Amino acid sequence: MFKLFKRKTTVEKLQDQYKKLMSEWHDLSSTNRTASDEKYALAQQILEEIDKITV
Repeated sequence: MFKLFKRKTTVEKLQDQYKKLMSEWHDLSSTNRTASDEKYALAQQILEEIDKITV
């Protein structure tokens, strides 16, 4: 209840995007290899951004 008015930090937003992309990547990995590779590449870019911010 106390998190109701708390805003997400940029790292939390990036982590949510990363989790979403990895989920999509996993779903696409068995049906469309090209699209899954694109999702994985985007997820890796977001992971690098997270690493830059947290260092």
